[in-house]
Amino acid sequence: MNIEMELIGVRVEVPANAPIVLLRERSGSERIVPIFIGPAEAQAIALALDGIETPRPMTHDLMGSLLAHLNAELESVIITEIHDKTFFAELRIRRSDDERCVIQSRSSDAIAMAVRMGVTIYADEGVVEEAGFVEGERAGTTERPEEVVEEFKEFLENLSPEDFSD
Repeated sequence: MNIEMELIGVRVEVPANAPIVLLRERSGSERIVPIFIGPAEAQAIALALDGIETPRPMTHDLMGSLLAHLNAELESVIITEIHDKTFFAELRIRRSDDERCVIQSRSSDAIAMAVRMGVTIYADEGVVEEAGFVEGERAGTTERPEEVVEEFKEFLENLSPEDFSD
């Protein structure tokens, strides 16, 4: 069974200084599922959440344009599995002839697409069971979602091109 999720935002996990995206169940116990993502994906999601348009299309914008030009639309994304702390996702696409297809995706790319295209994010119940927690349950977790978003915005403001090089 798939559970409808709400994207709370993106933050930087301390002390690892790694970006994570936070999803929360829309109903039930409102468990939060944290997913570690890369800095570029974190920036793409944050820009979309803030409604900021870039001068040139980002990869996820390009993917959306491709779908539109192929007379297809993204219906939803599903976080399907977790293996060794790596999350897997699917893009659920409907073509103009009403045929549906499923494309495997990294969870960060799927979430970035969902934000840009305004579609619902779901997570498999097993994923939420394994990775989810109720706010305040984890040791040291006392931040509110608004604080998390503000912390990530500060992180983005301090990014430089050198942060993306190897």
